[in-house]
Amino acid sequence: MPKQSAGILLYRRRPHGLEVLLVHPGGPFWAKKDDGAWSIPKGEFEDPESPLGAALREFAEELGADPPSGDPRSLGSAGQPGGKVVHAWALEGDFDPADLRSNTFSLEWPPRSGRRIEIPEVDRASWFAIHEAKRKMLSGQTPFLATLARLLT
Repeated sequence: MPKQSAGILLYRRRPHGLEVLLVHPGGPFWAKKDDGAWSIPKGEFEDPESPLGAALREFAEELGADPPSGDPRSLGSAGQPGGKVVHAWALEGDFDPADLRSNTFSLEWPPRSGRRIEIPEVDRASWFAIHEAKRKMLSGQTPFLATLARLLT
């Protein structure tokens, strides 16, 4: 069975159009990557945790804030190039990227050095218009943008 991940695609309506909140992964591997590197706040889960429960938990862990209240709407699932399956939900709300307080994890860096560093799981969060989000997101997650647009029209 492939690994599974779940997340929330937070969106807000602005006079100039729809915006979505994306996060940039922390750590040295992602430090100089931008286009094609951003993601919805998400993370892995295993049974018996529900995918939606995991999505809400991961939102809080990666952003350091509870998800907005509301009724999450399923955006379905998407297979990723590496084989993982991501389940996503849309939730309308707001978040100030300046309030980002991501959880951290330990990583051996440089590889095989025996030296461990503590890095944030997410180092940045930002709002993007849909057309810009398509360029910024990991390719395997871009189908969620089209599904969101269909749900909201």
